[in-house]
Amino acid sequence: MDETALVNSAQHGDLDSFNTLILHYQDSIFHTALRIIGDEDLAQDATQEAFISAFRNISSFRGGSFKAWLMRMVTNACYDEFRRQKRRPTTPLEPDTADGEEIDSPRWLADKNMTPAEKAEADELEHAIQHCLDALPTDFRTAVVLADIQGMDYSEVATASRVPLGTIKSRLARARLRLRECLRGFEELLPSSFRLEGERNS
Repeated sequence: MDETALVNSAQHGDLDSFNTLILHYQDSIFHTALRIIGDEDLAQDATQEAFISAFRNISSFRGGSFKAWLMRMVTNACYDEFRRQKRRPTTPLEPDTADGEEIDSPRWLADKNMTPAEKAEADELEHAIQHCLDALPTDFRTAVVLADIQGMDYSEVATASRVPLGTIKSRLARARLRLRECLRGFEELLPSSFRLEGERNS
């Protein structure tokens, strides 16, 4: 996918190019919203609002990371949902599909080659991580979701969050410390290789 060419075409009114970009990012945008907002219906609403906002404002994109620009849209949409709902977000420990059936394992942990036992362990680890994410303040959770789940670098997270790079580094350091402390209660579930994203961007 030639993202630069697609963005340029979309900025000149080519709806097909814009739709191609959205199809490429829609899963990561939705799952980011779900991690941040903690409710599937509200996450779908936030995702839709993010794409509408992206369509309306794509002419304002001035280069850099298009993914980070989209993540800023969905982050803003999630915070707008928080304000509308006037409640603290919660992250479901056992997320459901639209049909009400439990998701066995989210895509970011899924491995098609897992044995049933390995998959069960991955599900338990997922629930433990979700529990600990849920205990974080929203700003901390957002930073961790963008950096450690979506794999964005610090500068992209700062762009998406519209805060200085130093603030992101501080939030991530504090959030990761809290997560590690929380996950000590689930130590038996953690593989020896498991760790939160390190200081790769510092």
